[in-house]
Formats: sequence, structure tokens, C-alpha cells
Amino acid sequence: MDLDSKPLELTDLPRKQFDDDTVEMDITHCGICASDLFTLDSGWGATDYPCIVGHEITGVVTKVGKNVKNVKVGDRAGVGAQCGSCLNCDFCNDHEENTCEKGVIPTYNGRWPNGDKTFGGYADKWSGHHHFVFKVPDNMPNEIAATFFCAGITTYAPLKRHGVTKGSRVGVIGIGGLGHYGTQWAKAMGAEVIALSHSNRKRDDALKLGCDDFIAADEDAKFAQYKGKLTHILCTSFARNFDWAKYLGLLRANGVFIMVAAPDAPLTDIPTMLLVLKQISITGSAIGSPDEIRDMLDFAAKTGVKPWIQKYPMSKAPEAVQAMRDGKARYRFILCNKDE
Repeated sequence: MDLDSKPLELTDLPRKQFDDDTVEMDITHCGICASDLFTLDSGWGATDYPCIVGHEITGVVTKVGKNVKNVKVGDRAGVGAQCGSCLNCDFCNDHEENTCEKGVIPTYNGRWPNGDKTFGGYADKWSGHHHFVFKVPDNMPNEIAATFFCAGITTYAPLKRHGVTKGSRVGVIGIGGLGHYGTQWAKAMGAEVIALSHSNRKRDDALKLGCDDFIAADEDAKFAQYKGKLTHILCTSFARNFDWAKYLGLLRANGVFIMVAAPDAPLTDIPTMLLVLKQISITGSAIGSPDEIRDMLDFAAKTGVKPWIQKYPMSKAPEAVQAMRDGKARYRFILCNKDE
């Protein structure tokens, strides 16, 4: 049997070697991300098994090295999809560590500089570099904070970076783990928000999340109504038969199409003349920098943005992963070592 087809197993694996920059924590909660499934299945290339996935981690700090100043023993803290970078290149020095030119160290399925493997949050303990550990706001429970560290920052950072504010009109493609965050962020930033979905199934949820309108893929009259009216589109869900002309046609001149989904095939059939004549930008975004994560946590604490979650005991991780595969998340599953 191939390793990527084996079930999840409970086992003991060594943590990162402790040094002066290390934070150790007892994990209380960990969100389940689609990236976990791709990695479990070697969907993005060969996974370095054995692998502990999970990069939406919150816990309680239990030990810190002498260089650690941002958290202390007893603090509630979180970790996202990145646990390391070189911290010396131009991008890292410009506070853009998530684009480190020497390569991001992922929170799982990666290697520390000393060769130790990185292990994620489907576990009871985590160890890593303090630069990528963040104190959880006092008014935010760990179970709520966990998914901010991947789904939250993946959608917050590009909306903030591309100037979403009062007067913006933002379309969000896909009302799921990412999209349900994207709609809330854009609304909290002052924008009018239009949900764009392949069917009517999530219309009620979208409106409860604060969307001002909802367009299903087959509602041609609604597409015509919003043609040339949107300032931004945040794409959180991407199908191989994506109708670029239909969706880009919703954007105003100088509009921005932000890709945060991770398509498993090249982008094709993009209408070049539409891009040129309307000066539309198509851009991608990868998680967020530590500065952006801190800014996001502060913004969420002030505005009350929070995920819709469903909880499973950590011991039932295999069951939760299967439910994720079956599309049952509404809209983020949380594995819990401890309820608050």
C-alpha cells in the first residue's frame, strides 16, 4: 500500500531540537485546511512521510528560548502555515517573510535548517521559531483564533494589500472555508460584498455572513446587472471550466482579480484584450507576513470577525478529515485537545 493511501495513525515523533529561538507549546486546537488533504495525498508533490499536518494551530506556551521576547510561558499563542524563513534576504528584511527568496519553511512537510522535520498541529505539542508565533488577543478564544492563522490571513492580507475600503465593491467567488472569511473581511473593511457561487445552495449562509447580494453561476441577468461594477474579485474556489470572460467582465476598469485558490492546472483561456482595454490586474497571494498576521488579529479583535466552526476531539481526526473530504465543513473544522 502506498503511504499516501494509509489511514491516519496515532504515533510518537520527535520535536524540533530546542534552541535559543524556539517556542514550545501545548496545542489546544488546530483547524483542518484543504492543504492538509493535498499533503496527506501527495497532491502537491511527494510528501515526506511520516507527516503530521495542520497549520492553523493555537495553544499555550510551555517553554521559550532566551532570544524569545514576543511570547512567554503561559501565553496563548498561534502558528500558521509558515514556521520559518531565512530572515536575511531582501524580502525578509522588508517584512515580507512569506515571500522569502530562499524559500518559506512550511509548518509541516518541511525541514528546519538543522535537518529536523517540521510537524504540524494534529498533535498535542508543537515546537518552532518564535518569529512565526503570535500571541492570541485576550478577547479571542483559542478555538476561534485557530483558523485565522491560515484561512483568515490568506483572505485578509490581499484584501488589505489591494486597498479594499469604504466605497469598494468586492465579489467573493466561493463561500467555503476561505470565502466565508473573505466576505466578512471585505464587509468589515467597509465594502459592498457580492457572493459569487456555482449554485443557490449557500445563498442564505452568504447573506447571514453579511453579503449584500448573491449571484449563482447560472443567473445571467444578475451578471449583466453587475457588469463593470466590481472593484475587486477574491477567488477562493476555482474550477477547470472557469469562464474568465464572464467573471472578469464584472470588474471595473483598473479592477483587481485576486487568486487565493490553488488551482491544480495552469490558467488558460484568459481574455487578453479584456485585460488590456480595462487595465485589469490578475494577482496571486500567499498566506501573509508576520506583520500582516498581527494586523489581522488586531482587526478581528476590534471588528468581531470570526469563523463558523464545527469541533471534533483530536482523537477523532480521521473522522474529521473524512468529513472534510466529503464537503461537510460549514465552514471550518477544528480539532480540539481541550475545550475552553
